[in-house]
Amino acid sequence: MKVEVKRSKRRKRTISARLDGDIMYVYAPLDTPEKELHKIIKDFEKRFARRNLKRKLNKEDNLREVFNKLNKIYFDGKIKIKSIEYVTNQQRRCGSCNYKKKTIRISHYLAHMPEWVRDYVIMHEMAHILEPNHSKAFWDIVYRYKLVERARGFLIAKGMEDNQELDIE
Repeated sequence: MKVEVKRSKRRKRTISARLDGDIMYVYAPLDTPEKELHKIIKDFEKRFARRNLKRKLNKEDNLREVFNKLNKIYFDGKIKIKSIEYVTNQQRRCGSCNYKKKTIRISHYLAHMPEWVRDYVIMHEMAHILEPNHSKAFWDIVYRYKLVERARGFLIAKGMEDNQELDIE
């Protein structure tokens, strides 16, 4: 990614950036120290890279289709959600569910894992729509998925699943 810095006398405090194709334009005050500007540019590059990864994953991998398949098999199509998408800001959680808003967010790390692991996480989050906790009733729903133990073992080995899950919002 090419970076073009545009300094301005009128700009006093803030530094902003925008991406136009392969060029990142950075707008900064005239007197911003070079070292500070370099650090901020690196942060912008990371942010734009995460945003592009999220867009790419959500375009390539249709999580709505996976959700619909699991919903039909395990819930007779009864679960309704507003959205399901990959996100790049979940480093320690595989997924999260806001059962009130009916939204599911899946960590981008799962896009590079076996499908049966991703499907387990989606099933887990779908169960939160019905049971917004980790009660026995919740786990009874999750254990309908035939590869639960295998997927949980895989995630534990990767350091992504904990027995003390607190993954609802």
